[in-house]
Amino acid sequence: MYRLRKIQSVKRSICLKNLILFCCCLLSFLSLSSHAESTQSHPSDAIAVRDALLMDLTNASLKKSMPILEKIEQISSEEMLPVFTTLLEGGLYYVKSDRSLVQKRSIDGKTSFTTFPFLNKATNQQASELTSKKVKKIKVNNALRKYLRGAIARIQLSSTDISKRQSSVRSLLSSLDESTISRIHQLREKETDTGVKAMMDIALDLYSAENGSEREQVAAIRRLANSLENEVRNALTQLTKDDQPEVVRNAALTALKTIDQQVNRYALVDQLFFGLSLGSVLLLASIGLAITFGVMGVINMAHGEMIMLGAYTTYVVQLLMPNHIDYSIWVAIPAAFVVSGLMGVIIERGVIRHLHGRPLETLLATFGISLILQQLVRSIFSPLNRQVSTPSWMSGSVEINPVLSLTLNRLYILAFALLVFFALLFILKKTSLGLNVRAVSQNRNMARAMGVKTAWVDAMTFGLGSGIAGIAGVALSQLTNVGPNLGQAYIIDSFMVVVFGGVGNLFGTLVAAFSLGIATKFLEPVTGAVLAAIAVLVFIILFIQKRPKGLFPQKGRAAE
Repeated sequence: MYRLRKIQSVKRSICLKNLILFCCCLLSFLSLSSHAESTQSHPSDAIAVRDALLMDLTNASLKKSMPILEKIEQISSEEMLPVFTTLLEGGLYYVKSDRSLVQKRSIDGKTSFTTFPFLNKATNQQASELTSKKVKKIKVNNALRKYLRGAIARIQLSSTDISKRQSSVRSLLSSLDESTISRIHQLREKETDTGVKAMMDIALDLYSAENGSEREQVAAIRRLANSLENEVRNALTQLTKDDQPEVVRNAALTALKTIDQQVNRYALVDQLFFGLSLGSVLLLASIGLAITFGVMGVINMAHGEMIMLGAYTTYVVQLLMPNHIDYSIWVAIPAAFVVSGLMGVIIERGVIRHLHGRPLETLLATFGISLILQQLVRSIFSPLNRQVSTPSWMSGSVEINPVLSLTLNRLYILAFALLVFFALLFILKKTSLGLNVRAVSQNRNMARAMGVKTAWVDAMTFGLGSGIAGIAGVALSQLTNVGPNLGQAYIIDSFMVVVFGGVGNLFGTLVAAFSLGIATKFLEPVTGAVLAAIAVLVFIILFIQKRPKGLFPQKGRAAE
């Protein structure tokens, strides 16, 4: 009986202990949940925790900084991006007196410190009064930089900007882990943009291809065969190694073959675009020569210097408008046309009109003028090349896909060249100047007999052709440096375009410019730039032997 009572008392004590333990656990759970609810319901508490963590960050060593940053990432939103970005760039400091965070900036060689407005705790000192002695840098190492890049991308996954969400997913492709994939899964259900969804699907498939079962790997690899992302190609290359199952290797090899075929097709498109870009430059450089050579029969060796004058005019306009670079090009285009056009009229009135009918002497005279203009520019601007700034709206590129992007400056120049071509075509077809130009080009003596002032037409034609060459210089200044020898690089190509297309035929000049530009860019990867130029020259020589009047020869009296 005594043993039975003792056993019962022991059981009662055990039950009592279990009950007490259960009650403690229940109370702790309730306290934690209530604390979480209070934190969610009171954003000020989360802000206070965040500020406390930022304060700890100023005291922490490199080893302890990672856990602090992870906690900050968990409780913060997109507003912390400036802090993370500044820390990644090595520009995050704190004030020694109150340990508030500031960022270092360098403007025009002067160093200054600015605060983060969204932080509760602001510095007690004026930002303008802060010096390097009053602040201390928060150091980062490679491990922290790697984490910060991923953290910035993860925070941007919830951004309201579609482009930021898409770029953040792309930046995470090379560092996918289970937590990141879980977050992408959650956000994918709420995502509304198809482009961001497609990028998220690539990330999910990429993770499955590397970490899923054999069946999941093969299915994911087949879906990734339509992706051109570099990370996808790198991952598929790793899956072709011998340590992978044979089914996975074969699927990866097939996907890589499909991707390579797409890359090759887009490489041809890229070459075509650069060929059109070169053709637009050749068109601008040769279109003015086409009307002077076609109408007046003058071999103007100073045509390249008209291009150079247009480029230097752009440089001078930007010197006069240093705070309005985005608008300077709209001033430079008419200014270059006027400067080069006036120089062309001066050359025609001063030299060429006295040598009419003597082409060899005209060639030598214009060659001498080109040397004079080059030396004049060297004396004024020095022989050094000058760089012309590109307006912000012409900078950057249009990304079609990860392997194909079109630079904006070349796109604008291509559209500008076509605009100038059709404007010149309108002038020659629909204006009185164009009518007189066509009359003089067909029969100079008959036009003079009909009362056309041929001397005036010659001057205006030469000025118009030189002015268009000046506009070509504006376009070239956006692609290369401006120097005294700029025009010499395009004078031979301009003559080739005019002769190949047909002397005096604007449509022939258009076709010849783009044909030679595309042919050159497709030959360069095979033969190199020098041999490509030689091959094009040899082709034109052989072509002229068969068709001396070019692709589109003039008909009727103009041909005579």
